Amino acid sequence: MPKLYIGLDIHKKSWSVHFRTDLSDHRGFTMPPVPGKLLDYVALHFPDHAVTICYESGSCGFSAARFFVSRGWITVVVNPADVPKIQKMQFRKTDRIDCRMLCTALQQNQLNAIHIPDIEQDELRSLVRHRNAVVKQVRQVKLQIKSMLLYHGVTIPAEYDNPNWSKIFQQWLFDLSWSYQPARISLHSKLRILSTLHKEYLQSANELRSYCRRNHKTDYYLLKSIPGIGGYLSAAILGELGDIRRFENEDQFSSYIGLIPAIRNSGSTESTLGITPRSKTLLRSYLIEAAWVAIRLDPEIQSYYRRHIGKNIKNVIVKVAHKMAKRILSVIKKGQPYRISHKIHSALEPV
Repeated sequence: MPKLYIGLDIHKKSWSVHFRTDLSDHRGFTMPPVPGKLLDYVALHFPDHAVTICYESGSCGFSAARFFVSRGWITVVVNPADVPKIQKMQFRKTDRIDCRMLCTALQQNQLNAIHIPDIEQDELRSLVRHRNAVVKQVRQVKLQIKSMLLYHGVTIPAEYDNPNWSKIFQQWLFDLSWSYQPARISLHSKLRILSTLHKEYLQSANELRSYCRRNHKTDYYLLKSIPGIGGYLSAAILGELGDIRRFENEDQFSSYIGLIPAIRNSGSTESTLGITPRSKTLLRSYLIEAAWVAIRLDPEIQSYYRRHIGKNIKNVIVKVAHKMAKRILSVIKKGQPYRISHKIHSALEPV
């Protein structure tokens, strides 16, 4: 069967397309961002061809990929950083050149596809990231309030000056007296925004947990059985990763999250460049935070941590997070909750 390769450069208002058969280049053009029109063009001009299509992941998401998959096309979505590039493209880069290069790399089997999430996982991940965005907004409003107090020479009492804003502290802020009304209006407005964001922060987290308990009950409670992983993190893992069973081994899983070192090896020289920048950034940060909790709760993790006392603390906590990633894959693959080992008595003894 003849083969057709299609390279796409996807944007909000237009798509750049390039076609190439297994024999030669065909043509390229710009079209509206409507998958159905591309389908009609291929049906008209290449009715008997096996179609393989690719594009770079980006702000337009995976809806186009899911459409093409549903029509029986082999669909490849790639990380933009993994697309082979020539030095010339640093000086002359256009959408037309990009889609042609994609098409050529696709035909030569030079592209590594990333996972295409289904609609449910895509929308669940949006909720996880929305909650994280709300957290950032809460932090920003708190900084604005503190900046305002500093600017006007208002000193926060020592018992309130910490990251946890109690209701008593917020009431103290509300009751502050000002020389003139505008400052009071400004502060009260910021406090109302903070209150609204805090409610959204709690509600989105509660709804995320509730959804996963209803629709992913088995995996949710398997993940929650691991010390250091609570309800929200279990839901966040499911939202960010989807079907964890698709990972073949622990190395692949840890690499996907970004809990491996970046290494440069040349000849007899090998250097470690720290933790890899390629990661699921949000999930990696969550697991590193959870690692600190696991050290308190799990004797085995605590013993592992004690053996590394004196080393770079950042490196050690990443190692602990790496062990937690292994446990995540293990409990999901085996379908058995994690059991804390009570045989490690030395974990509680000083080194």
